[in-house]
Amino acid sequence: MNTSWRSASLVATAAAVLALTTACGQDGTSAAEGRNVAATAAADGRGPGSGAGSGAGTRTGTDAVTDSGTGNGYGADGRQGSAGAARPAGRLAAVDNPEVGRVVTDSAGMTLYRFDRDTAEPAGSHCDGDCATTWPPVPAGDATAGTGIDQDLLGSLTRADGTRQLTIGGWPAYRYAKDTRPGQVAGQGVGGTWYALAPTGKKASPANLPGLSVRRTRLGDVVVDRNGMTVYRFLKDRAWPKPVSACTGACLEKWPAVAPVAADDTDGVVRKGLMGFTRPDGTRQMTVDCWPVYTFSGDKAPGDIAGQGVGGTWYAVAPDGKPVGAPAK
Repeated sequence: MNTSWRSASLVATAAAVLALTTACGQDGTSAAEGRNVAATAAADGRGPGSGAGSGAGTRTGTDAVTDSGTGNGYGADGRQGSAGAARPAGRLAAVDNPEVGRVVTDSAGMTLYRFDRDTAEPAGSHCDGDCATTWPPVPAGDATAGTGIDQDLLGSLTRADGTRQLTIGGWPAYRYAKDTRPGQVAGQGVGGTWYALAPTGKKASPANLPGLSVRRTRLGDVVVDRNGMTVYRFLKDRAWPKPVSACTGACLEKWPAVAPVAADDTDGVVRKGLMGFTRPDGTRQMTVDCWPVYTFSGDKAPGDIAGQGVGGTWYAVAPDGKPVGAPAK
């Protein structure tokens, strides 16, 4: 009886190893994974209200400012709920949106916007009255830089009513009343003057790239994500017998995990070990050659490779999944 049990156990173990090898060691094998971030809502195309008021200010970097809030609610239609206009921004983050590109969100995951009629140098707002009801200004209050955000680009301006408004790269920041759930970007392109804020303060725009592709840099060919941002490997991670990430907690603030993409949403990347895995916190992460992959918050624009060699443990990923320029073991 014991012999039969051992035989069955060995068979089950062999089958499990074979399944992993098939998923993580064969060309062209990849689970169908979703794109980064949830689907977004379409812009409604209607123009905003405009106000005559304006405010002026300068970028303040890490200066601490206070704000009592402004506006009369989160939206012009009365759907205020817990997302009131006076709610501080909290910890900001740069989030990849498959249709809009990389956008700034507040601590509740709500998209932040900029207005073409505003100015950045000097910072000035031209959205008041009804406009500020539909597009509530984001209070400067407790805004801090989170994942993918440069604290030096955060500042504030004094509005016409005396309140303080957050600026990013000099541009005043707003929420949109018709965004009622995290991840929505219904304000993108409204009136041809409102656009989601990119982490640099510029207008967010899709890179029109596959989920993973290859870009030529001074290091040679490296893998980039759908926004053109360099993808990295962490030498302390493991790939076998299963992917394991050693980057947790504060590490993920600097090195955001790349969300899984489908195999047919890649271009130029070797498909061996191209798959997703579940991290201990329940989130999903992409692998190349079975190694977990990340982007770097210090890279501010497509083509940047500021993460190369950091700590002697972080290296850009070659199309075959190997770490570019890593010391030989």
